Amino acid sequence: MNDMSLGENLADLGAADAARMIAAGDLSSVDLVTACLERIREREPAVQAWAHLDPEHAMEQARQRDMERASGRPLGPLHGVPVGIKDIFDTIAWPTENGTVLDAGRRPTQDAAAVQLLRYAGAVIMGKTVSTELAVYGPGKTRNPHNPDHTPGGSSSGSAAAVAAGMVPLAVGSQTNGSVIRPASYCGVYGFKPTFGRISRTGALFLSRFLDHVGVFSRSVEDAALIGDALMAYDPQDPDMTPQGRAGLAEVAASTPPLEPNLFFVKTAAWDLADDDCKEAFAELAEALGDVCQEQTLPGPFDDAVKVQNMVMNVDLAGSLARYYEGGADRLSDVLKGMIEDGQKTRAVDYMGARAWQKIYNDSLNEMFEECDAILTPATTGEAPEGLDATGNPAFCSLWSLCGVPAITLPLLVGAKGLPIGVQLIGPKGDDARLLRTARWLIDKVAALA
Repeated sequence: MNDMSLGENLADLGAADAARMIAAGDLSSVDLVTACLERIREREPAVQAWAHLDPEHAMEQARQRDMERASGRPLGPLHGVPVGIKDIFDTIAWPTENGTVLDAGRRPTQDAAAVQLLRYAGAVIMGKTVSTELAVYGPGKTRNPHNPDHTPGGSSSGSAAAVAAGMVPLAVGSQTNGSVIRPASYCGVYGFKPTFGRISRTGALFLSRFLDHVGVFSRSVEDAALIGDALMAYDPQDPDMTPQGRAGLAEVAASTPPLEPNLFFVKTAAWDLADDDCKEAFAELAEALGDVCQEQTLPGPFDDAVKVQNMVMNVDLAGSLARYYEGGADRLSDVLKGMIEDGQKTRAVDYMGARAWQKIYNDSLNEMFEECDAILTPATTGEAPEGLDATGNPAFCSLWSLCGVPAITLPLLVGAKGLPIGVQLIGPKGDDARLLRTARWLIDKVAALA
């Protein structure tokens, strides 16, 4: 069948390579899922990435995928490839508990739209990965695979950690503030947050209509494009999606840019929060890139972007999580209760004013993107902080979530403690494919400079 031994080598296969091998008959889904389950058995006691895992159900899916291939039927782009699902996306086969005891044992009656699309693409849904409390800040049980004394980030902590630990090649998460980009940076994997409204949120925990994004974790840009293509299908049930043509992420991401991309290095108002080694690493990166990377400063009003994003988020949380607050505030974390109460006290006129800044910021960014292909900026303030009682600061993500522009973090840097630091690239709204192409170019460029 294949000349790769079960265990470490197969478990470390990227999604695109695995899909190609399965389609060609050089690998079975059963062998791949077996290797991933073995990796989970090895690493899960220390990492604790999974909220719900049923190995037999995973193997049952894998056997079915192999039978489908043997029958000669057309195969989906993720046929036989294991994927982890953040435990805020509804699934029939497993509970969906949203990271809170208030939803313990909750059993949905249908799969979320994203889960359905992954099944259509032929993926093997391995199980549910840990989410922080209601996808906000209250940490779950997951630890950083690089050092268990450090946070994996949040809120998509289990998804990032599962991919980083080699348990699955792909995982799905969500981002309202920094919940894909931050844990991907801390765990040293690729985290891709597409343009707002490109992936359906139907059947996922609702926090903020104006900020919620579905995102993905992978081991390469190619793999992020592969799963992104599978997920970017119009869903009329999501009020912020519009009918669009095929995304074509994988094809464009694999292509050569017609011209060498031009990057703007933007520190943002969060720069003072960055660790010294993070600042030094980005200064060295920008210098090494030379003329293709120019430092630019955002206009003064952008200094308030984190505050604006927090206001929109907290007000929306106060509404969307009202049933949890009213029925079980004593079982919510202090930080979440504080955010909800802050939202409850915000005046409507202030909230509407904050919402208005979304368009103002986007208009200004559009002008900037007329002169550059992507913005380069830190994904986080630095390495994953030590301790498990918090998930880190999302300040380097807030503006981009507020504006709904596509973002990807690349595991290109290492901090003073030997932990990953992500390089975040931001692209024009709706231009996800070109952003992924620029990301792949940057990876090659950095490798050539090394």
